[in-house]
Amino acid sequence: MENLDDLQNELVAAVNAAATLGAIEEIRISALGRKGRVTSLMKGLGALAPDERRAAGQSLNVVKSVVTDALESRRDALSEAELDAALARDRVDITLTARPENEGRLHPISQTIDEIIAIFGEMGFALAEGPDIEDDFHNFTALNIPPEHPARQMHDTFYLPEQPDGTRKLLRTHTSSVQIRTMQNCEPPLRIIVPGRAFRCDSDMTHTPMFHQVEGLIVDKTVHMGHLKGCLIEFCRAYFETPNVPVRFRPSFFPFTEPSAEVDIGCSRSGGTLKIGEGDDWLEILGCGMVHPKVLDACGIDSTEYQGFAFGMGIERIAMLKYGMPDLRTFFDADMPWLRHYGFAPLEVATLLRGLTP
Repeated sequence: MENLDDLQNELVAAVNAAATLGAIEEIRISALGRKGRVTSLMKGLGALAPDERRAAGQSLNVVKSVVTDALESRRDALSEAELDAALARDRVDITLTARPENEGRLHPISQTIDEIIAIFGEMGFALAEGPDIEDDFHNFTALNIPPEHPARQMHDTFYLPEQPDGTRKLLRTHTSSVQIRTMQNCEPPLRIIVPGRAFRCDSDMTHTPMFHQVEGLIVDKTVHMGHLKGCLIEFCRAYFETPNVPVRFRPSFFPFTEPSAEVDIGCSRSGGTLKIGEGDDWLEILGCGMVHPKVLDACGIDSTEYQGFAFGMGIERIAMLKYGMPDLRTFFDADMPWLRHYGFAPLEVATLLRGLTP
């Protein structure tokens, strides 16, 4: 029988010298394949005497094990080296300037959020954020929404699987839950806006299961309805960049505000086109009201000392009105021609100093 120590050293040396995964596979086949050198020696054990067969078999198993370990180790090293080489070869230098013909565009939702932040930022509002996954208290109970309210039903709200204690998390149906968290964790006076995603079971030309809202909240000792009206009138005129946008407040009902109102802006629909600030027609754009005392009390704020106002609007809705987009669903289609048409230059930061849009 062939000297097994020499065979082992020869095969291990060949494995260590292999430079490619293909070479590793060739060595494996020549050594351990059906007609390989080690396999052939294994097949010849039957011709040996019992004592010699036992000793030779043990030695061959040692050779086979050592060669197998060497093959696996070298294969892993070569695979990692090939991956590193591929990553280095395909590396993208993100510090390179974009080519003019491939300039990216800012999505209208991002642009609208920037415009809203710029307007309310000038009014002294701070930005607040919160989780997309909420509990019943922050999304419903603290907002004075009763247990029998339709908004709590599964046909309107996305509920997550039941937890061990029997409660269920949900995808927030509005960004008002962030107002609750802010009032719980911060001492008044408060002045915040909350842009973010919200989720509801609805889908058509003017509704999508996931959409964006912005809500505002002020809590102080001397805040009143006049402040609310002045704030929203100024916002409408700044956002639509029209100095004389007619604005009216209609009585309404929301569980979390009292009194409550819906805000309409003047428009014209003549000739099949919508023009903001002209004509004698009206278009609803947002809801608002004075924060309900029960909401303040649920957040640990003394409603006999503090009061406030809140408002909320759909970001897609006001973007559609300002930029003439007919279908809400196209916001989420990832359609590049649509984005090139409606998108914005990414470095044009929204500011009231030079105008919101370039």
